[in-house]
This record gives sequence, structure tokens and C-alpha cells, in this order.
Amino acid sequence: MEQRRLVLAALLSLAVLIVWNIVFPPPPPDESELPTAPVEAVENDSGGSSRGDREGRAGGPSSIGSTPTAEAGTAESSPRAQPEPRALAQEPMDSVEASREESVVVETDRFTARFTNRGAQLVSFELEEHEADDLERMNLVRRRSAGPWLFALEDPDGSLSPLNDALFEVERERSGSVEVVRFHYRGTAGEAEKEFRFDGDGLFDVAVRRPGAATGWSVLLGPGVRNPSEAELANRFARRSGVYLQGEELERIDAAGADETTVVPGAAMRWAGLQDTYFVTVVVPRSNLEAVVYEPMVQLESGGADEAPPGFAPLEMVPESDAIRELSMSLRASGESLEASAYFGAKVHSRLASFGLGLEQTVERGKYLGVIVGPLHWGLLWIHDHVVANYGWAIVLMTALIKLLLFPLTFKSMVSMQRMQEVQPKIQAIRNKYKSKLKDKQGRPNAEAQRKMNEEVMGLYKVEGVNPAGGCLPMLLQIPIFFSLYRLLYTAVELRHAPWVAWIQDLSTYDPLYVLPIVMGLSQFIQQRVTPSSADPMQRRIFLMMPVVFTVLFLKFPSGLVLYWLTNNVLTIVQQVIYLRVKERRAAA
Repeated sequence: MEQRRLVLAALLSLAVLIVWNIVFPPPPPDESELPTAPVEAVENDSGGSSRGDREGRAGGPSSIGSTPTAEAGTAESSPRAQPEPRALAQEPMDSVEASREESVVVETDRFTARFTNRGAQLVSFELEEHEADDLERMNLVRRRSAGPWLFALEDPDGSLSPLNDALFEVERERSGSVEVVRFHYRGTAGEAEKEFRFDGDGLFDVAVRRPGAATGWSVLLGPGVRNPSEAELANRFARRSGVYLQGEELERIDAAGADETTVVPGAAMRWAGLQDTYFVTVVVPRSNLEAVVYEPMVQLESGGADEAPPGFAPLEMVPESDAIRELSMSLRASGESLEASAYFGAKVHSRLASFGLGLEQTVERGKYLGVIVGPLHWGLLWIHDHVVANYGWAIVLMTALIKLLLFPLTFKSMVSMQRMQEVQPKIQAIRNKYKSKLKDKQGRPNAEAQRKMNEEVMGLYKVEGVNPAGGCLPMLLQIPIFFSLYRLLYTAVELRHAPWVAWIQDLSTYDPLYVLPIVMGLSQFIQQRVTPSSADPMQRRIFLMMPVVFTVLFLKFPSGLVLYWLTNNVLTIVQQVIYLRVKERRAAA
């Protein structure tokens, strides 16, 4: 009986304490009395960037959870004035969560970035200077009906984090040209803070912090870059790939041919990204990058032509699928925070080179042709900006300049070919002289007779002052220029959607009516007719087939490249006609 009373009294006392705390809750603790967590030093490793140009980005007080150091200085003395970030450790440990989902839009002269506070993810990144094939603004984020979106989080076990569905609180801050957007969440899904800093120089900073998270969590990018049209996906020349730079060696992972996950250690990583022929999304890690992981993905089928696809699935889940393949990229962190700079945009060579990070290597000019592609690109842009604001006519003018520079060699070639035509009867006489001696009675080759005939022919060349290879030199010089311009037209984003005349509205793709390659083939035929030839009748008939072969070959080549070859043919015809008329007048005199 006594024990029952003691138990009842204890229960009543506990109930009174609980009710008292509910009715009269204790005051919240003073934030100034909270212990301050030690500040972790931020690594100033820009991965080989120009320290002078990027010092403000790499070492300034822009990182989440960091405080300005004595070396960084104040906002007035630092290279870029930056608002001071919040210290998470000094906030009360109650929940931080938004009441509703909202969109956060950041607009600059070059792009419009749209975030959602659900997971603090990037759902749209539209470029102001470029259009998609449907004439809408170019969006570098692949369409999908549901997340995860860019900058989503992945837990160390590889699963998507519940934080991607959490509603983050949003804080915006602007100081001059610098705009900062911070997302913060603390609740049942965990805790995370993301900061995006835009300063108008083409790059933007990203910092992600997950207090208490185990090493190995990741930030996701992709899959893929932008929304390629069906024609672009079917184009065998177009490339979609993962790309990264370690040291000085650029590496690529083809999206269409990737069959397994690729893990690249982050120790020597200068930058990593996803790209196609003309656009790139790339990140330059600054601290705590353990590895970059590229995973092949398959785009799931949508319900209709006008509907966004539901999303992507790992290739290992649908290995036999013929659907579109892309790569996703994960930045795996080695601590509680991950910091990087990022560039989302067109592969404009001069702009990428200005960052001093080696990003211009994403413009695929070729290992050996780059020394020719670079000057051709510069010359084409200069003509477009200073002479004629049409890239088609700029190609015509540049072809004329190239023809003018090569004129001495071309003229010498014409003279050599004409001399070869004049001595052809003498050469044929020598061949007829040795014709019966080149083989013995058993039909075996007579090496001695062949040697004597060749010596006599070479002696004739020497006496007549003829170089049998002289006519080939201009063509040999045209070959690297041709392939360099071919590379230029497929890599220079300035030529994408660049019109020329009438039906040719994109010099980077083929003529939809095939008029240009057919006219080019006709010019090739006329050129051969007016060019002197020393070939025998059988060889001349074979040469007459070349225009047909070139026409078929050029049907799917970029219109700009066909225009270059057509212009070169026309100028060669004009040059040959002038040469023949001058020769006739001299002969008549």
C-alpha cells in the first residue's frame, strides 16, 4: 500500500513538471553565450588557375561557414568586395525550414538562373546570347518532369539525400555587382546550406556544407548539357561527353559509348565538367574534393512529343535500352564542405581563355591542326566584326585572302603543269622506246630496262626545267586548310545558327536543299576542264569522276565548308582562265 502511494506521488510530480514546462516554457538561450565552433581554414587551391586573376575567388571570405582572415582583408581592401557570410555554428539549433516552395531567379547580362528552394536545386539556366533549335532561349539544364536537378545531394551510400525534398529557407544579398543566394535547412531530413555567388565575370561560386555528414557525400550535376534536338542527336559529328583536366592532359569520356562508371581522383583535378560540341557546364574545385564520378545514364521515355521526359535512370538498370545516353557527374566531398567555381555557357574560346584555367581546351581544335584553326578563327571573327557582318560572306572573303597568299605557289604550279603538258609527247616517246624491253620473253619485269627508262625521263625533266611534283604543292597546302576549316566550323559556337543567304540559315550544318554541294560539284568539273593535265586518256576519265565523288561526299558537310570549297574552285577557275589568256597573248606576240 505504501509503495503504491510513493509511485502515485512520483507520477503526479512528473505530470506537474510536464504541464508547467508546457504552460511556462523556459526562455531561449542567449546566442552570445553559445559556444563558437572552430573555423576551418579554406584551401586556396584553384587547380592551376591564375592566382593574380582568381585570388579574390579562391582566398576571399566567400565560403560558407568561414570568416575573413587577416590575409583576406576587409571588403574594401580585398580584390572583390564580398558580403560577410553567416556563421552556422552561432545559430540556435532549432529547425530552419521554409513554409512553402518558391522559385529564386538570378538575372545577369549573360544568363538567367532559376533555382527552387526545394532541395536548393538549379532547375533552369538560360543563356541570353544563344537560342536552341526551336528558337527558344538556350537552356543548359536538361528538361525533366521531376528531380533530382542540378546541385542535388547524394548520401555516402550512393542514395539520393532526403534533403533534396526539403524546403530550404532563402536569403539573398547584393553588394555592387555581386549577388549571393543562400539556402539553409535544418530539420528531420538533416542539415545543409548552399551558397551561390554571382559576380558578373562569367564564373560563379558554389559552396555546399553538410554539418556532421560522413565523408563521401556528393553534389550532382547533369545528366547531359542542354536539350539537343533530334537532328543534333542524329548527327554523327556531334559529341556529348564528360571532360576533365588533370595536370596538362585533357581527358574525355564519350557519353554514347560509356558502359561503366568512371571514378577520377580529385587530388590533381584542375576542373571537370559535361559538354557537347558548343556548350559546357564545368566546375573548378577549390577544397575538399575527393573524386569526380561519371555515371552513364539513360533518358526515360516521355508520354508524348510535347512532354518533358520523366528523368534518367542508371544504365545498369536498363542495359539493353536504345534510348538516349548521357553522363551524370558527381562531386564527392572529403569533408563537411565542398567549394568550387563554375562556368555554365557557350564554348567561346576567347572568353574561356580569359579565365586562365585552361577551359579553352574544351574547344576541340585538334592536337595538330590547332596552329591553323586558331588563326583561321581569329581572321574569320575579325572580318565579321570589321568588314561584313555575315559569316557566309566572311568565309568568301577569307577564302579570297587565302587564295591571294598562296598565289605565288599556285601560279608556279600552273606553269609547271603547263610545261608538263608540253613535254608529254617527249615523255611518251621515251616510254614507247622502252615498251618492248620492260619485260622478257617469259613476261618477267626487266629491272634494268625500267631503270634506264626512268633515268632518261628524269634527264628530260632536268633539261626542260620541269618539276613533276610542282602541280601537287598547292593541293597539299589546301588539305590542312580544308581540314582546319572543317574543324573550325564544327567547334566555333559563333557559326552555330549563323545564316548566309536565303535557305541557308545555319552554316554549321548541311544545306537542306543540297543546292550548294551540287553547284560545288559543277565548279569542280569546270575546274578540271580548264586546268592543263599531263595524264593519259584513261587517267583523265578517272579524274572526271572526282566531281561526282566530291559532290556525294559534301552532301552532309557543313554549308560553311562547302561554301569555302566552292569559292576556292571559282577563284581557281578565274585564275586559270586569266593565265591561259595571258599565255595566248604572249604566244601571239
